[in-house]
Amino acid sequence: MLEDGPWRPAPIRPSPLTESAGLSLSRQMPDDRDAIAIVGGGPAGLAAAEVLGEAGCAVTVYERMPSVARKLLIAGRGGLNITHSEGRADFLARYHPRGVLDDAIAAFPPDALRDWCAELGEPTFVGSSGRVFPQSFKASPLLRAWLTRLGRLGVRIRTRHRLTGIAEGLRFETPDGSREIRPRATLLALGGASWPRLGSDGRWVPLLEGLGVAVSPLRPANAGFAVAWSDLFRDRFSGAPLKRVALACDGTTVRGEAVITEAGIEGGAIYALSRPLREAIAAEGSARLVVDLRPDLTREVLARRLSGARPGDSAATRLRKAAGLPAVAVGLLREAAGAALPADPAALAGLIKAAPLTLTASAPIERAISTAGGVRLDALDGRSMLRARPGLFLAGEMLDWEAPTGGYLLQGAFAGGRAAAAGMLDWLRETGG
Repeated sequence: MLEDGPWRPAPIRPSPLTESAGLSLSRQMPDDRDAIAIVGGGPAGLAAAEVLGEAGCAVTVYERMPSVARKLLIAGRGGLNITHSEGRADFLARYHPRGVLDDAIAAFPPDALRDWCAELGEPTFVGSSGRVFPQSFKASPLLRAWLTRLGRLGVRIRTRHRLTGIAEGLRFETPDGSREIRPRATLLALGGASWPRLGSDGRWVPLLEGLGVAVSPLRPANAGFAVAWSDLFRDRFSGAPLKRVALACDGTTVRGEAVITEAGIEGGAIYALSRPLREAIAAEGSARLVVDLRPDLTREVLARRLSGARPGDSAATRLRKAAGLPAVAVGLLREAAGAALPADPAALAGLIKAAPLTLTASAPIERAISTAGGVRLDALDGRSMLRARPGLFLAGEMLDWEAPTGGYLLQGAFAGGRAAAAGMLDWLRETGG
């Protein structure tokens, strides 16, 4: 296990391509037949384009939507959570499977990402939760500055190019008809399937499977879950937050907040448990979520407080005054009990500390924040290149890894894109590119 401490990027060994080619390489590769193609204009693809552009490569980014980084902009509407400030060991433990991005994040850790933001004129700050945000709190100023930098590096961006084929070259559908190119190397950074209206629709799966690439089924990650609420609870509390709670599933406990929805429950604490919840539903048909509505108080303290309530108080009044529970928490206790609340203070305190809910399904993938599944990691070599397809590299959410919200997803995309670009440079050097 790594020791906690300040993040320090691992030194990047310059390749002969980086050292000797400089910007002259762009002049040597004037058109799409010779350029490096990056398909997908999200954070992973643009991060790779920046590294390759700085190395002097002629890079073209192909994006199916009318503009790039749409998911980044949507994610930044409520405040762009770019990364997280927690210690190294805990940070890396957020990624599944363990170790999947250790090397990539070691080369471009959270502190390096924060420095990068500052270089673009968007310094960051650490919020009370440990999450890191740009001081402007928005994605659009950062993206504008980033695109300006990419333009200065000579990176070209072609929008409205939908990838439809991968054979000897790449085939796109464009507003002007079909187009085929044969780049020297290609990076696919096509995202998952959780935001189809923003371009991440998973249409790349049959293209790669047609090449014999193993792809694990795409599944919703960081998603809400269905709960069979009573009509009364649903009508009264849909949209109500559960604040400062602790949620547990399969031995994992997460503190945070959740939100009651018409269909069930969602929110940051739920998203952090989405993998064990999803896997339990797949194995058993349902998942048991245990809610601690007062994680700051022990069961014994709650029982004493409840014992001291006035005999004439209703159950709701007793829970509000003695246990400090809001109406939505009282309603959730009734849903969990499935009957009248226990009168015994110790039993009632036990229910407050461990209210069981049955989750029956994950939200549809198109309503999830991110995607689990994707191209199997053993299909890639250590440079992010497909073993069966030399010159074809992959990065980002289309690979079979996942992480919770809180800055981990974006950090993984930035670091993974840059690592794939470094792998491309090594491969180009070795093959005489």
